Amino acid sequence: MSTEPQPTPEQNPAGTPGSGRRDAPPANGIRHKGPLELRRKAAKVTMSDQTLLDTKGPGQFVHTDPWRVLRIQSEFVEGFGALADLGPAVSVFGSARTQPGSVNYELGVEVGRKLAEAGLAVITGGGPGSMEAANKGAVQGNGVSVGLGIELPFEQGMNQWVDLGINFRYFFARKTMFVKYAQGFIVLPGGLGTLDELFEAMVLVQTRKVTSFPIVLIGTAFWSPMMEWIQTTLVAEGMMAEEDLDLVQVVDDPALAVELIAEGAARHRNPGGTGPAAGSGSTPTGSGSGPRA
Repeated sequence: MSTEPQPTPEQNPAGTPGSGRRDAPPANGIRHKGPLELRRKAAKVTMSDQTLLDTKGPGQFVHTDPWRVLRIQSEFVEGFGALADLGPAVSVFGSARTQPGSVNYELGVEVGRKLAEAGLAVITGGGPGSMEAANKGAVQGNGVSVGLGIELPFEQGMNQWVDLGINFRYFFARKTMFVKYAQGFIVLPGGLGTLDELFEAMVLVQTRKVTSFPIVLIGTAFWSPMMEWIQTTLVAEGMMAEEDLDLVQVVDDPALAVELIAEGAARHRNPGGTGPAAGSGSTPTGSGSGPRA
């Protein structure tokens, strides 16, 4: 962590979110770009995702995209190599804005600890807030704590409780790691990033791209309005099937959440087995839905 004096927003408005200059380095002068850590002048770089998606003119891809393809390939290779021997794991999502000591923060710590005690590695986005809380709980539970960081215009940095951290340039490479090496999702209260991961996971299960994949939301007071809107609007207007509501389970008890995840992980490891921990290799019990537009 930098020991340099921290500029105020007035001294360095470009380093604050919402200032208009979203490519400027953060206030602490440090930016991560994939595996690179850049400081001061070197941190004044454009995000890789922005460069990839913001094509300026016809034919530009002939000169730049082939190199990006190799860089993207390297992110997958590095991620696959780092996580190949991880073992059973669960991805935990939640707000980066959750404050230490708050109810939701302590909830994240308890979730991480109980997952570790159940023999499951904890994967988060590696940032602050609920991600930090889950990583902290995993360490306290003597488990494996993984963080998958991402290059952002407002630098978050890897939290101190991450044992194995990987920094990505591209969202889609990072998202693959969240799903490929997890046997379920636990979702704590969060904002746009959390919702993005949640709905992507639901689509993957609903379209049977992943199997025996439990998704558990913790916090009925927080998630119930969203679930009610899905029921009264999306289902009511025929945008999704009634049974698709069973793709997720909403609970308040972290122990129950981990129990549901552990059962799903057992089905994932033994899809052809028998007994309560075994499944058929299709979608989680109760979903019963096939691919839909």
